Amino acid sequence: MSWVDRQDRYGRVSRGFHWGMAALLGLQFASALAHKFFEDTSVEVVLWSTHRPVGALILLLLVLRGIWAVTQRAHRPPSVHWPALTGQITLYLLTFLVPFIALLRQYGSGRAFEPFGLALFSGWEGQRIDWMVSLGGLLHGEMGWILFALIAGHIAMALWHQRTPGQTRVLPRMWGRAD
Repeated sequence: MSWVDRQDRYGRVSRGFHWGMAALLGLQFASALAHKFFEDTSVEVVLWSTHRPVGALILLLLVLRGIWAVTQRAHRPPSVHWPALTGQITLYLLTFLVPFIALLRQYGSGRAFEPFGLALFSGWEGQRIDWMVSLGGLLHGEMGWILFALIAGHIAMALWHQRTPGQTRVLPRMWGRAD
């Protein structure tokens, strides 16, 4: 299996980004569900403590994945049709916006952000920036759940394409092996 993408399947780097981000997004949704449904339990304490640092990691990996995708653009498997391409673009956009809006909220609150002990920005004293905090409070969670629904749809459509006669079998492209 090649490290780079080919017309018939994605290479190791693209698959690593895809499945790595899938695992991290799964952890994010598990932490959000624990925060919502298991408040003040050890499950919430453990999972919720990962939410911000993992969000920063997702944002970083998304940027790296985007750069990689641009370099592989001419080699990648073609999109099945325009709704699939629209869905992919929407997934990328929301995967960027959800953590970006959370970072805006964090910064606007004046609190430091140091995921994994690395200072992305230090806190500051003074009045908070209300529009940043409000935007994050208004959109971060809601857009996160929309992203969750789109990911569920992405999985469902990949399975549908795999199991429906006459459809392009897309799962082997990301598994990296033949049917």
